[in-house]
Amino acid sequence: MGPSFDAVLRQTVDTGTEVKFSKHAQQRLSSRNITLEPQQVEKLNQAVQRAGEKGARESLVLMNDLAFIVSVPNKTVVTAVDGQSLKENVFTNIDSAVIV
Repeated sequence: MGPSFDAVLRQTVDTGTEVKFSKHAQQRLSSRNITLEPQQVEKLNQAVQRAGEKGARESLVLMNDLAFIVSVPNKTVVTAVDGQSLKENVFTNIDSAVIV
């Protein structure tokens, strides 16, 4: 017999809270030599959750010297920017900012 409905539902809910990284964001992380520690990913998850609670759709998440543009309803990081690239950058099409 397979896993119970409760176990499958719990797994689906648990994995649904984790932010995903778009292909573009993964390329930006790689090209800019950005590696995220598990605690940074957790902070990013919490920021996206808070933004979602406020009704945000496209959010700028600032974390130390990193910036992420996140599609909040999809819980997907669209792009990532490091401190070097932050200078003189203009972020458009966002409706919120979260500083963690």
